[in-house]
Amino acid sequence: MSKNMMIRVQSPQHGTKRVEARSSDSAADLLNKIQSLFNLKDSGWDVYKTRDKKDWIRTSRAKNLDFYKIRHGDMLYLFESDIRPSHMADGDSTTIPLTGYGTAVIEDEVDQYLEKQDGKIYRKRNEQLCRHGPKNKCLHCVPLEPYDEEFLKSCDPPIKFLSFHSHIRKITGGVDKGKFASLENLSCKIKSGCTEHPPWPGGICTKCQPCAVTLNRQSYRHVDNIMFENPTVADRFLNYWRSTGNQRIGILFGRYESHKDVPLGIKATVAAIYEPPQRSTSNRIELLEDPLQSQVNHVAQQLGVFPVGWIFTDLVAEDLSKGTVKNLRGNISSHFLSAEECIMAADFQNKYPNPCKLSPVGHFGSKFVTVVVTGDSNNQIHFDGYQVSDQCMALCRDDCLIPTKDVAELGYIKESSNEQYVPDVFYKDKDEYGNEVTQLARPLPVEYLLIDLPAAFPVEPQHTFQSCEGMKPFPIENREELGESQDFNALTLYMEQCPPEKFLEAMSDFHLLTFLGTSDMLPLKEKLGLLLDAVKNKDEAKSHHFKKTEEWATVEEMMAAHAPSPTASRQSSYVGPGAAPLPPIGSAGALWTCAHCTFLNTPEKQNCDVCSLPR
Repeated sequence: MSKNMMIRVQSPQHGTKRVEARSSDSAADLLNKIQSLFNLKDSGWDVYKTRDKKDWIRTSRAKNLDFYKIRHGDMLYLFESDIRPSHMADGDSTTIPLTGYGTAVIEDEVDQYLEKQDGKIYRKRNEQLCRHGPKNKCLHCVPLEPYDEEFLKSCDPPIKFLSFHSHIRKITGGVDKGKFASLENLSCKIKSGCTEHPPWPGGICTKCQPCAVTLNRQSYRHVDNIMFENPTVADRFLNYWRSTGNQRIGILFGRYESHKDVPLGIKATVAAIYEPPQRSTSNRIELLEDPLQSQVNHVAQQLGVFPVGWIFTDLVAEDLSKGTVKNLRGNISSHFLSAEECIMAADFQNKYPNPCKLSPVGHFGSKFVTVVVTGDSNNQIHFDGYQVSDQCMALCRDDCLIPTKDVAELGYIKESSNEQYVPDVFYKDKDEYGNEVTQLARPLPVEYLLIDLPAAFPVEPQHTFQSCEGMKPFPIENREELGESQDFNALTLYMEQCPPEKFLEAMSDFHLLTFLGTSDMLPLKEKLGLLLDAVKNKDEAKSHHFKKTEEWATVEEMMAAHAPSPTASRQSSYVGPGAAPLPPIGSAGALWTCAHCTFLNTPEKQNCDVCSLPR
C-alpha cells in the first residue's frame, strides 16, 4: 500500500527543504519535485542517500522509492554534480570538476589518442587515371577525410555509421576549423527560472518551453565494435542459462581501444563479466540494488578495466540434442530490442556519460554498449551489439519515453500532465504510396532509436585475466541458487588446487579478486593494491612480495585451520572413556561464539555458519 511521506533534502548551497512524496512514486517523480523545489537546471546536480556521495539516486521510472528504501523522515543530500570520464563508476574517488563551458574536461584515453591522429585515408597512385609524377597528388589519389561517404560505402562490408571522431572532424572542418562547433545535449524539460508567468502548469512561454523533437536516425556511433577477449569469458556467463534455463544480466568490464577497421574508430574490449544481484525466470529479469557496486568498480579500476557495457540473454532451447536455440529476434516477425530494453540501455548510457570537450556541460552521448545473446537465423547462439541514440538518452533521462503494454517493439511518448510538460516528438515514415510523412511518436517504433554494432571474438584469444590451466575456476558472484557461493570455504578449496609456483596465475581471476576486494572478513584491503598491480602488469616479483606480507600469511593460516584433518574429524565424534562430557541440552555451554563475526554456533559446528571461518 502506498504511503504518504515527508522527505528532507539538504544542499550546501540551498539549505534543507522538505518534499512530499508517496512510497509508490518513481525515482524520476522524486527528482522532478526536487528540481522544482530548489529551482534547479536540467543537469549539473545529483541526489544521494548519504552525505559522502554514496547510493546515487538516478532518474528511473521503473524503480520507486520503496526500491531505494527511502522512508518517511529520511534525509537526502543534493550536490552539484561532477563530470567523470565514462569509465569512472559511481563511488569512484577521481572526479573532474566542471564549472561551465570552456573549462578543462579530461576525456577518455582513447579519445585523447584519436584526437592526435591524422585520420585521413591515404590512397595509392592510380596508374590508369593519375597523370602526374610519383610525388604529386591529384583528385584520384589525394587523401580522403575519414568521413568520406563514397569511401565508407565502398568498404567490404560497407561502414553504415561514422565513428564519433570522424563526426567531430566533419563538424569542426571548414574555414573556421570548428571554432564555433558545439555538441548540445537535447533537453525535453522546461527551462527553470522563468519569471514572466507562473510555473507549469500555470503557464509556459517560448523562452522556457522545450522545442518539439523530430527523431533522426543517428549517422555516427560512439563505439564501432565490441570484442570479447576469448570465448571462456562469455561461456562462463552462459553456463547460468545452461544450468537453470533462466535469463541472466551481466556488466561488461574491459577498456576502450582504437579500432583499425573503421577510420578513427573505437572498440569496447571485454575482459570479464560481473553478475550483479538479480532475480530471473525463463522470460524475465529483475535487477536488484548492488551494495558492492562501488567496491567492485574500485577493484576493477586498479586492474585497469572498467564498465564498458551490459549483456543479457534471451535464449530458448530448440533441440537439446543438437544444442540449438530458437530465433527470437531480428526476423520479420520480431524485433531487435524491445522498448523496455531500449529504456534500460538509455539508463545505463546516462549513468556512464562520454566526457567531451565540445559539449557545454562537459559530456555528450555515451560509449556504454548493450549486448544481447540470442538465437540467429541458423538457430545458433549469437551475440548482437547495440547502442541507443543520443536522442533516446535524452528522452529517457527526462522521463518522456515509456514502453507500451502490448507490442514489445513500440515505445510511447508520454502526454503532458499537471506534473510534467512533454514536448511533441515526431518521426518520419513512408505511407502506402511511398510518400514521406511525419508521424507523432505515439506509438514510436524503437528502430528509430537503435544503432547496431558488431560483437565478435578475436582469431587469437587474449587474456587479461587467466587462472591456472587445469584449476577449477573460482565461483562467480551471486550464483547461490546454483550452489556456487563466494565464501571462505570456496577460497580455501580454490587455493588448495594452486601450485606454489603458479601463485600469480591462480590470482589472475577477476571474480576471485573482486571477492578479495569486497570481503570484510579478510584482512587484505590495505595490501590488496599490491596484488592487483601485480595481476595488472603480470609482475611475478610483486606477486611474491604480496605472498610474503603478514596479511596474506594470516589468510593462509586461516585456510590451514579451516581445512579439517581426518584425525580431528574422528576425535570430534569420539564418545567413550576419557571423552569430554557433552554439555547439557539447552545450556549456554552448548553454543560457541565466532571470534570473527560473534555469531553463536551450535557445538557440532567446526566452522561458523555466517562467515564460514574455523572455530
